[in-house]
Amino acid sequence: MTTSQDVVVSEMGIGAGGAAMPGSGPTGLFACRSAASAAGAMSMRQTYLDLAAAAAAARSASCTWVEAMRASSPTRSRAGAAASDVDDLTAWMRKHPSALGKFEQIAAASKGKKIVMFLDYDGTLSPIVANPDAAYMSDAMRAAVRDVAKHFPTAIVSGRCRDKVYNFVGLSELYYAGSHGMDIKGPSSNPESVLCQPASEFLPVIDEVYKLLVEKTKSTPGANVENNKFCLSVHFRCVDEKRWNFLAEQVKAVIKDYPMLKLTQGRKVFELRPSIMWDKGKALEFLLESLGFANSSDVLPVYIGDDRTDEDAFKVLRERGQGVGILVTKSAKETSASYSLQDPGEVMEFLLRLVEWSRIRSSSPAMIRPRV
Repeated sequence: MTTSQDVVVSEMGIGAGGAAMPGSGPTGLFACRSAASAAGAMSMRQTYLDLAAAAAAARSASCTWVEAMRASSPTRSRAGAAASDVDDLTAWMRKHPSALGKFEQIAAASKGKKIVMFLDYDGTLSPIVANPDAAYMSDAMRAAVRDVAKHFPTAIVSGRCRDKVYNFVGLSELYYAGSHGMDIKGPSSNPESVLCQPASEFLPVIDEVYKLLVEKTKSTPGANVENNKFCLSVHFRCVDEKRWNFLAEQVKAVIKDYPMLKLTQGRKVFELRPSIMWDKGKALEFLLESLGFANSSDVLPVYIGDDRTDEDAFKVLRERGQGVGILVTKSAKETSASYSLQDPGEVMEFLLRLVEWSRIRSSSPAMIRPRV
């Protein structure tokens, strides 16, 4: 997987790594420059009052937070699901059918286009586990991802620290977007890798808040604070549900003094991120531009993810009117994805099928349309 010309964005500043990509101008840098400029232009002094007001509003909605925690982190197993839940899932599946069952439809949409793969990690390539440090992917999944990368440009887009998710995956030929896309680097085989870090100025405050959260939450059994470099994750998967409200209050007690950070929520996890306009959707756009597909009609982005943070990428695909969003879930959820898969096992099956389809297509010259 190569690019015409990659872009280098240092932690201290932003600059082009060599000449611009042929036919694309400086577009590979556009998304990161926009976000970094916005972050640089945003004076914390000027925006403090607005952010503080937003934080105050969030603090006054404790019950809303707990309800959201329960909604996004169900504790009931599917075996105990009510008949109405099954009916809801059946109706939901009609709107978001299995990507395996509709594989031919997805393949048809890619005719004459270059597929670019975007994959979340936890819950997508690896199972969700109680200990986030033990979220290992299987050797079979790693082999499947390696095969995918041989046929299509492939990126891992995760809330995890980039170095951590790289250690889990262990494939140097991929693009890695860690910290919800705030830390992007290209294949290590390329001398000039894509590197985008629009939130570098927030590193000191993130480290400070991390220490405070570790101290504050140590009284809550099962709580786990993870430092993902450009964001923080407070996992409550191992916390008794009766203590979720208490944990939420602990987290909000810390963040109330840091309005430059925003609090969001995922699957049994609180996420604390810099208050800049950057997320997994922005990371997807940045990578597409870096690969030379800024305003291209002959590209088909395919994004597979399982969490709320992946919705930002699904929304980008819908807004572009171009691409395939696939949500990994066993329950009905509000989503901007078009298709669904139930678990990492089905994700691997989809990836293997995509590779086989690509091999068949490549062996048929009539189906290949060269890029110009």
